Amino acid sequence: MRQKKTRKTAERIKSISFLAPSGLGVLTFFVIPFFVIIYYSLLDNPIKKNYVGIDNFISLINNSAFQTAAFDTLIFSVIAVPAAVVLSLLLALLLECKLPFRSQFRTMFLSPLMVPVASVILVWQVLFDANGALNQITSFFGCSPVDWLDSEYNQLIVLSLFLWKNLGYNMILFMAGLGNIPKDLIEVAKLEGAGSFKIFWKLKLRYISPTIFFVAILSLINSFKIFREVYLLTGGHPYGNIYYMQHFMNNQFEKLDYQKLSTAAVIMSVVMVVIIGLLFIIENRFGREVEE
Repeated sequence: MRQKKTRKTAERIKSISFLAPSGLGVLTFFVIPFFVIIYYSLLDNPIKKNYVGIDNFISLINNSAFQTAAFDTLIFSVIAVPAAVVLSLLLALLLECKLPFRSQFRTMFLSPLMVPVASVILVWQVLFDANGALNQITSFFGCSPVDWLDSEYNQLIVLSLFLWKNLGYNMILFMAGLGNIPKDLIEVAKLEGAGSFKIFWKLKLRYISPTIFFVAILSLINSFKIFREVYLLTGGHPYGNIYYMQHFMNNQFEKLDYQKLSTAAVIMSVVMVVIIGLLFIIENRFGREVEE
């Protein structure tokens, strides 16, 4: 009995020793900085360090630049995340069919993951610049040149870039989820006269709910990271409709306004926690139905 306890203790110590470097890194670079951000969001400035409570939050919510950034980010995420989930799922379902050149098709959609961001931005600038390829094509039909990045269509251009970059990886995740569905259940459903749509809606969709949940969270995180591409396209002060939260926080960092930066980061974190919590609730509901 003692030997078993000694062995378990030794195994636990060994496990902790292996996990310690990663845990220390997460604590140092993620957990502690987050609490530092919360601390600074409650002070008037980093020098005097007077406690002001929620005054920074009230001031930030009334800030017009923050309102613009929050609204543009919300609109983009509301459009981009469902589009990324639905389109990648449709592509995965399409590749389930016995189509020719399926492997080439998969490779084509995965290729954006291998292309450096700077090269992608260069392609989009060549396409959508005021003197770009798209305007050269439309000029043949008598259309006037348009600076697409400074037009009402600029958010669609960013959306196309986001989808081009993320659909392939999401599609592979859905293909893996669809491949794990028990084949005998699908055969039984077909024998009972269920059509393709009913099989998808009643069977496949419920079994891949964890994958949908994961892809939705991944797409949500990637929708916030689109700042990198937009920044390279338009700089720190982009045109209307594509001024996102990361632009606002980056500009506050350049001005050394730590209070606005910290407060915006805390608000953004709270919103993301609420959204992910709602996704957890929805996924648990579907998961329970599958288990039953």
